[in-house]
Amino acid sequence: MRYTRLPASVFEANRARLSALLPEGALAIVSANDVMPTNADGTMGFIQNSDLYYLTGVDQEETVLVLFPSARDPKKRAMLFVRETSELLAIWDGARLTKEVARDVSGITSVYWTNELDRQLRDALFEADTIYLNLNEHLRSGSEVQSRERRFIDDIRRDYPLHPLKRLAPMLYGLRMVKSPEELEAIREATRTTEAGFRRLLSFVKPGVQEFEVEAEMIHEYLRRRSRGFSFPPIVASGKNACVLHYLENNATCQGGDLLLLDCAAEYANYHSDMTRTIPVNGKFTERQRAVYEAVLRVLKFTITQLRPGTLPKDVQKAVEKQMENELIGLGLVKEEERATDEYFEDGKGKPAFRKYFMHGVSHQIGIDVHDVNLPWEPLAPNMIVTVEPGIYIREEGLAVRLEDLIIIGETENENLMATVPIEADDIEALMSAQ
Repeated sequence: MRYTRLPASVFEANRARLSALLPEGALAIVSANDVMPTNADGTMGFIQNSDLYYLTGVDQEETVLVLFPSARDPKKRAMLFVRETSELLAIWDGARLTKEVARDVSGITSVYWTNELDRQLRDALFEADTIYLNLNEHLRSGSEVQSRERRFIDDIRRDYPLHPLKRLAPMLYGLRMVKSPEELEAIREATRTTEAGFRRLLSFVKPGVQEFEVEAEMIHEYLRRRSRGFSFPPIVASGKNACVLHYLENNATCQGGDLLLLDCAAEYANYHSDMTRTIPVNGKFTERQRAVYEAVLRVLKFTITQLRPGTLPKDVQKAVEKQMENELIGLGLVKEEERATDEYFEDGKGKPAFRKYFMHGVSHQIGIDVHDVNLPWEPLAPNMIVTVEPGIYIREEGLAVRLEDLIIIGETENENLMATVPIEADDIEALMSAQ
């Protein structure tokens, strides 16, 4: 792996917090993701189950964690099962973790090969009263692919029909929303790499450059700084392409007079950054482009002031929508008489005019996942980290601006992880003219 492992103490602390929430007699099980197939004999690159990584630090397939805090035998209170390595496996795919290395990575003393899971689990469940099982319950998850965890749930229901099953996700989501100092530092490192990639682009972008060439410049910078790569498929969208929120083709030519929207970021140690910047291809904003850009920037700065402990994300969204509506009226995109009704802001009724130009949420949690897990009814709290990403999309003009920073919620004041990433229009123009 390219990154330096986080210390085992991080994962020990995460398990301790989860163990404290589990009731007496409860046993929790978290399993690794599958290695997903492509075609013929191909497979995708392995991506670990975020919850398992959060609790163990193990970034390897066929891994299972069993937590049983109230077990009589201390050896059964945390058991880690990892795929058995072999000389043949090492020749073809590289050696997997030994038991000794797995202990060092996770801080778990009781490490077994995965083929020992059934026997060890049967012994533990003879004593346990309740089984807590994990599943991806993210509100935006819509995958139809049956996961390893889903199959595991079916196996448990068949083999242990008298044990009541409970949901582990709400506990884990609440824990993962608040980041430890080590987690925040991993995201800072991912953001430092993201900034380096963006600064590299400011001296590269010019009329005639292909969107995919811009993407190549970024990945070059990310990899040389020990990132595993992009946090998510990068959006490099010039001109009218930027009006497509999830534009991924990245195959157009950047034209002079157009804007280039960049929604790209690096990851580090399985923690992600997320950044959006919009720059003029020829290095100079037109009067109209600058007016739209400054409006979005004002909304971004306003949003950051709304992110305070105790505030609900939905209330932040409402406040931002009102602010954005004012900006759209000032730009002549929405008429004064088209302002959203009080009913819309109170209960979401109606389809306000501003939605034509600003149609998405302004913020999301970030961490091991780019759109990290969250409990939407939980207010913001210190050491949560969220994005701020307002945008204006004017399809009839082929013009779009989106800007995005990362904010750590603080007790008295927030920390903007992208405070040094150029964002003021004058700064962007100055840096691009210096190429």
